[in-house]
Amino acid sequence: MNKDILNVVDVVSNEKGVEKEIIFEALEAALASATRKRQGEDMDARVSIDRKTGDYETFRRWKVFADESTELEFPEKELRMIDAVDIDPAAEPGGYVEVPIESVEFGRIAAQAAKQVIVQKVREAERRKVVEEYSERVGQLLSGVVKRVDRNGVFIDLGSNAEGFIPRENMIPREPVRTQDRMKALLREVRSELRGPQLFLTRTSPQFLVELVKIEVPEVGQGLIEILGAARDPGLRAKIAVKSNDARIDPVGACVGMRGSRVTAVSNELAGERVDIIPWDENPAQFVINAMSPAEVSSIVVDEESHSMDIAVAEDKLSQAIGRGGQNIRLASELTGWELNVMSETAAEEKSESEARAIVELFMKQLDVDEDVALILVQEGFLTIEEIAYVPASELLGIEEFDQQIVDELRSRARDVLLTQAIANEEKIEGVEPADDLLALDEMTGEIAQKLAARNIVTREDLAEQAVDDLADIEELDPQLAGRLIMAARAHWFEEAQAGVGVAEPS
Repeated sequence: MNKDILNVVDVVSNEKGVEKEIIFEALEAALASATRKRQGEDMDARVSIDRKTGDYETFRRWKVFADESTELEFPEKELRMIDAVDIDPAAEPGGYVEVPIESVEFGRIAAQAAKQVIVQKVREAERRKVVEEYSERVGQLLSGVVKRVDRNGVFIDLGSNAEGFIPRENMIPREPVRTQDRMKALLREVRSELRGPQLFLTRTSPQFLVELVKIEVPEVGQGLIEILGAARDPGLRAKIAVKSNDARIDPVGACVGMRGSRVTAVSNELAGERVDIIPWDENPAQFVINAMSPAEVSSIVVDEESHSMDIAVAEDKLSQAIGRGGQNIRLASELTGWELNVMSETAAEEKSESEARAIVELFMKQLDVDEDVALILVQEGFLTIEEIAYVPASELLGIEEFDQQIVDELRSRARDVLLTQAIANEEKIEGVEPADDLLALDEMTGEIAQKLAARNIVTREDLAEQAVDDLADIEELDPQLAGRLIMAARAHWFEEAQAGVGVAEPS
């Protein structure tokens, strides 16, 4: 019988590729289960198998609780310390005491029980092995054979007992998939689950497109060409930005391949998705112009502050620039990271004139200059009072119509405007006084109340809506005091709630 145990361990371990220790533990659990069935289901048993000889011993055991414990529920397998020390003087609460009992034979019943436990343990071990093997491969491209397709998604056999799952939402829309098809996908997530899929794949991620291009274009793997971004409308169209690190290599030509062979191979893997190869440019405006391909851009206006660009195209090219359902402009925006507004040349001109007129009127009013001077400033690229006040004087002197006297006067007036605005803002803040209900709070001081009022926290209600982190930069307020003041400000909320007023207690 002992030899049978060692044979079972060797055979299962070799067939399933599972460590022998896991099989031994499964056998011990199965023999313990058979023992409980023979001796009584309420008892607890432990079996210990000698890893070298196959000999095994069986023990009945009890969990030990402190004498004053009230947690004992199962007298057949639990003891208080006062009784446990009679079995083992070294017993401790939380541990076990045990006595040897007769072992069951490793016969048909034990073997059947062992089989069930082994199957379960082997399955768990295989799933752990898959998680360990693939955890470091998230973001990598995997290839396998379609095992089955259902309404939830596609199951891919990746080999070595590993199975990947592509949820329906991560499949390319309208892509025909049949069992036994060979399919590539990107490993998106690995989950350690007892049941169900563990390896979640995707075919809609922009990174999936990047990995496919890496396969088809060896120059990318060699570092000669760099992929700097991708955007996709899965199954329909994609854009990918490339840059050459070698002046002798055309990145677009290398990615397209001879007669389009490389980009066609990528497109075929993506169910016919059209892939535009876009040359990256360090100039954001030029990069956007490239990304708008095939639409031709007439002019472009960059707004750094709002991180947006206004793109003008010919009237008859407007629909092409926008694309079906806004596809072209959306992909270009995702690829470049800029908010893009496309419009006709006429609309762009009208918008530019309107914005320029607004700035001209602002300069006329705030700098007290005539329209001609304000117009010259706008035409020379000055858009704010700050620019006139603080750009080097040489830039203003470079304007043909301006001399030193005009420049000095303009800079002086601009600085006066900014100073007046700063004083007005300061007076507005200083003019705010804390309300009586804020000053009435326990531990509130006049100094703290003024600091709060300076940031428009004037009433008790204003303070109640703050969090401790919101007040962290006020020197006079440590986190503990801030917390107490906020809770004091919220006290009326709780009182009203208890009185049935219907005010919800804050989370």
